[in-house]
Amino acid sequence: MALLAVDIGNSHTVLGLLDDGQVRAQWRVATDARRTADEWAVLVHGLLVGDAAGVPAVDGVAVCSTVPSVLHEWREMLPRHFADLDVVVVEPGVRTGVPVLVDNPREVGADRIVNALAAATLIGGPAIVVDFGGTATTFDVVNPAGQYVGGAIAPGLEVSIEALDRRGAQLRSVEIVRPRTVIARNTVEALQSGLVLGMASLVEGMVGRIVAELALEPGVEPAVVATGHLAPLVIAECACFTDHRPWLTLEGLALVFARNARRRNS
Repeated sequence: MALLAVDIGNSHTVLGLLDDGQVRAQWRVATDARRTADEWAVLVHGLLVGDAAGVPAVDGVAVCSTVPSVLHEWREMLPRHFADLDVVVVEPGVRTGVPVLVDNPREVGADRIVNALAAATLIGGPAIVVDFGGTATTFDVVNPAGQYVGGAIAPGLEVSIEALDRRGAQLRSVEIVRPRTVIARNTVEALQSGLVLGMASLVEGMVGRIVAELALEPGVEPAVVATGHLAPLVIAECACFTDHRPWLTLEGLALVFARNARRRNS
């Protein structure tokens, strides 16, 4: 079965074509809250028609979203333009198989639950997933029993540079790349050092604190998984990562779709 998996984030929407759980093609587009259901349909049709990866015709769609207004347009678009496809939207009531042990499970972003499911299923717990998004860098924790036990949220790299650009009178937006040195000799590289290397230090510090708080049995080490489109900028600067799964959320969406499709078709 070929599946269109869609991860709607605050800054970008990632779409992927999966065949037998393997990502065969993927795209990243801007998440524009002004885009209508019909405009989304034109965009999706254009991506699918233009795909050259040899993936069969799409049989189903799985969607998770952190942007309610955009999800609303997708809810209108899918039955209107893809009425013959089986659709799963990750939301309360959809079975994921991951117990969510937090104060209010409904507050946890659907993408974070999907990431936890993918990590627990494909890698195994305990696991820490670090998702490097433009708006936020999220940390999600799976215990040895495969349960989601919480996490943390830090500003993303793109939001950080935008904030400095807006609020710093003598600062400006720069390309987010690794600087030549930690101790920068100009403003551009000083910003890049603080952004990229500062984020690496934040990640390593947070992972260390999370591992300590998990209080795992002696000899048990968690998998530390990097994902998100900005991960390649940071993971080389960190010693804590054991896995890099660029399409972890898409893989998790495929798992959710399979679990819920079986329930409907049984």
